[in-house]
Amino acid sequence: MINISWLQTFCKLVDIGHFTQTSEALYMTQSGVSQHIKKLEEQLGTALLIRSGKSFTLTEAGLKLHHEGKILLSSMVELESSIKADDPHVGAIRISSPGSVGLKLYPHLLGIQQQHSRLSIDYSFAPNSEIESRIAARKIDIGLVTEQSRHQDIISEQIALEPLVLITSHHTQSVTWQTLIELGFISHPDAAHHAQLLLSKNFSTFQHIEQFKHKGFSNQVSLILEPVSRGLGFTVLPLHASNAFNNQSKIRIHQLQHSVSEPLYLCRNRYSTETKRSAFIRHIITDFIAK
Repeated sequence: MINISWLQTFCKLVDIGHFTQTSEALYMTQSGVSQHIKKLEEQLGTALLIRSGKSFTLTEAGLKLHHEGKILLSSMVELESSIKADDPHVGAIRISSPGSVGLKLYPHLLGIQQQHSRLSIDYSFAPNSEIESRIAARKIDIGLVTEQSRHQDIISEQIALEPLVLITSHHTQSVTWQTLIELGFISHPDAAHHAQLLLSKNFSTFQHIEQFKHKGFSNQVSLILEPVSRGLGFTVLPLHASNAFNNQSKIRIHQLQHSVSEPLYLCRNRYSTETKRSAFIRHIITDFIAK
């Protein structure tokens, strides 16, 4: 492999055309410049210069090396500049969250991307465990989860509390335990967890969701309330997911005696160096979700 220091000296010498001036430009001795050229010629096994007193001309190999070497050195400068560059509004940022908060957050982040055209938002929806695994493996930059991570490689900070709500169709004016038994339950991936948190605080007879008739399941957060809106059952969801449903007149969010909120944590890898764009988006998320 060509020694970059020797190549830089060679290209500078050819550009300037004079050994003494080259040594001055590089803050080297003239013999040091000559040594670099000699070592480069020995490494390549061919002459690069034809010396004539204090002047020189290039051999065919020298002409080729100067042309290609200049391109290589320029590319290296550009590469170094690119690596060192850390613009908060340039580059890709990878985010994962549960569907509920994502329904609120993702459109807002798209608005941020519209303001900064060189910023790219890669957003995926996933359950807590998968998000935690992605952060640990450095497959994403920022993760939002509803349970504080205990993984040693993950930093997590609570940024908000998201209310959990019980939803039925708009035909159901109020709910009692008997009402819920008759309606049956529309399930989703986090249903058992959400129901346990909210219903156990409001109904003394609640033990688990298997007490209700199973009336359907959806793993698409935007569709969970579709069967609910048609009177096919009730469910428990975070408020963000409820508010994102596109047919609000067909559902009813019930105010229970005891309100329950689920914490929301922002997570990132402990050992990843945070880029300026990641910090920028982290602050955007924190400010927006906290509202």
